[in-house]
Amino acid sequence: MTTTDDDRRPKYQRIADSLREAIRSGEYGPGDRLPGENDLMATHGVARMTARQALSVLKDEGIAEARKGAGVFVRSFRPLRRQGIKRLAQEQWGSGRSIWSADIEDRALVVDQVTVSEETAPERIGQVLELGGEDTVCVRRRRFVLDEKPVLLATSYLPTSMVAGSAITQADTGPGGTYARLAELGYKPVHFREEIRSRMPTKHEAEQLSISAGTPVILICRTAFADEGRPVEINEMTLDAASYILEYDFDA
Repeated sequence: MTTTDDDRRPKYQRIADSLREAIRSGEYGPGDRLPGENDLMATHGVARMTARQALSVLKDEGIAEARKGAGVFVRSFRPLRRQGIKRLAQEQWGSGRSIWSADIEDRALVVDQVTVSEETAPERIGQVLELGGEDTVCVRRRRFVLDEKPVLLATSYLPTSMVAGSAITQADTGPGGTYARLAELGYKPVHFREEIRSRMPTKHEAEQLSISAGTPVILICRTAFADEGRPVEINEMTLDAASYILEYDFDA
C-alpha cells in the first residue's frame, strides 16, 4: 500500500487534526468538553503521552483550554475583530468615544493593572520621540480584559514636557482617552503608523495574558504624529494572537 503524506504525520498530530475538524464542523461547540486522554487512548490505540500531545496542540493553538480537574474544553471566547483604521479615526476619539468602542460592540471590557509613572526614556523611545538625553517620558501601562479574558498588554510613552499636569498623567484620562487630551493640549494626532510582528510570549506575558507558552503573541507598535510630523506618543502593545482578528478596510 502506498504511504500518503497524511500517513507520515505523527499520531498525535493526526488525532489533533481530527479533533480540530470536529470542532470546525460543529460536532464540538464552544464550551463543549473534548475527549479526554483515556478516551483518546481507547479510540486511537495510542499511549497516554500521545493523547496528551494531541490535546496540547489544540491548547497551544488557542482552540481549546484546560480546566483544572474537569478536562479540556473547546474555547468559547469569541475573537476580537480589531478594526485598525476605523478605531483611530478622529471622529472616534474626537467625539469622546474610546477607540475600543469600534471593536467590542456590547462586550464587557475592563482595563486593569493601570500604572502611570515618569521615567527615563528607553533609547529606542527617545530616538523616535526626538527627545534630548535628559528628557523623561510619561509611561502608561495597562491590561485590557475582554469578557473576563485578558487580551492585550499596552505601554504608552509620551514626552513628560508635553503632558505634565494633564489628565494623561492620571489613571483615567477621561472621554476620548489620551488622543482627545493631546488634542486639547495642542498636539492633536493627525497621522498614525503601526508596525506589526509576532513571536512567542515571554513567561511574564503568558502569565499576564493567561495563555499557554505555546500560544504566540502579536506585537503592535503604534506611533502617533501631530502636525508637521511631530511624534507625540508611542504605544507598544502585546496581543494574545488567538484572541484577535486584525482587520484593515480601505479604498484602493
